[in-house]
Amino acid sequence: MARILTITLNPALDLTVRVPQLAPGEVNRSQALLSHAAGKGLNVAQVLADLGHSLTVSGFLGEDNQQAFEALFQRRGFADAFIRVPGETRSNIKLAEDNGRVTDINGPGPQVSELAQQALLDKLDHIAASHDAVVVAGSLPRGITAQWLRELVLRLKAFGLKVILDTSGEALKEGLRAGPWLVKPNAEELSEVLGSAISSLDAQVSAATQLQTQGVVHVVISHGAQGVNWFSPGTPSMQAIPPKVRVASTVGAGDSLLAGMVHGLISGHSPEQTLRTATAIAAMAVTQIGFGISDAVQLATLESAVNVSTLATE
Repeated sequence: MARILTITLNPALDLTVRVPQLAPGEVNRSQALLSHAAGKGLNVAQVLADLGHSLTVSGFLGEDNQQAFEALFQRRGFADAFIRVPGETRSNIKLAEDNGRVTDINGPGPQVSELAQQALLDKLDHIAASHDAVVVAGSLPRGITAQWLRELVLRLKAFGLKVILDTSGEALKEGLRAGPWLVKPNAEELSEVLGSAISSLDAQVSAATQLQTQGVVHVVISHGAQGVNWFSPGTPSMQAIPPKVRVASTVGAGDSLLAGMVHGLISGHSPEQTLRTATAIAAMAVTQIGFGISDAVQLATLESAVNVSTLATE
């Protein structure tokens, strides 16, 4: 299996509160409170580890509450290449209702100094080239600009690495300019950075073609429960529609989809199998609170129920 590096610049302690139905402005009684060391790159790493890959994890961690993250790294066997910074890693509160709706209250993250930024770049200069691919995922902490992220992607590409980017807003806009190997925005995120709606298939084909002229090879556009479209030169454009499942939480579904795509592509699986497995992993993710592949039999059942088809793009 592959050696994969994930970079989570703004990780978080996810505090998931389960409630039957959220009543704003009233006293709500929780059914459970769950805490996870998380962040998009770390979520991706956990799924990739379950798929058999070797993981190095990096980014910035607050010195004051790093214990939960270090416990995760030890439990999962991740190589720890995080840079510690003063203060606390942010906490994100997830209010998960029985109907599957999740309300997010996300913290801003610690302030990252120029010294810490350089320390991360120096560390990556030493370790990046020994990996087969690198996933840069999530939001930016305070002190990190979108332009810095673009330079990071270019720096990683210079090592000959396949760079996978999953972010949003100005960070996505700048990151796309660096031409990452694969991007996985949802339709709303991509519409925002391109400045026009891409709800129609024709608009998505046009957007993917535009991105591919900038050096992006794989454009994966997610639509939640409505499925995912994948555009790549040299192969037919494809769509996958997941089976209907009972939703516990949508947190981590996109990260699971991304991990499945990376797994299939790095492992040399066929396009159909890659998309089918990735979609099934995402479907499994919404049935649980937490990250990873918890049941191989359930995953196989979900895979068989995924509908994969070729998109009529001409």
